[in-house]
Amino acid sequence: MADKKQGYSRRTKALFWCGMVAVVIGVLIYMEQIPMLYVLATVGLVLLLVVVGFSDLEKVGRDSMDGFASEKD
Repeated sequence: MADKKQGYSRRTKALFWCGMVAVVIGVLIYMEQIPMLYVLATVGLVLLLVVVGFSDLEKVGRDSMDGFASEKD
């Protein structure tokens, strides 16, 4: 029998992080730290834009989009 180390699934990890973010936001709202929320939202948006800006979109194939073009005709 192979001893396989079982971890949490990607979905469970994502739900955990969403829950943690919700708790942090709830605590900041309760403590009336709205300026800190503005800073965190701005930093999060900048990080998202950096990730999208550096993503390699040239490698994305258009093979999956060909089916949509033929259905419109």
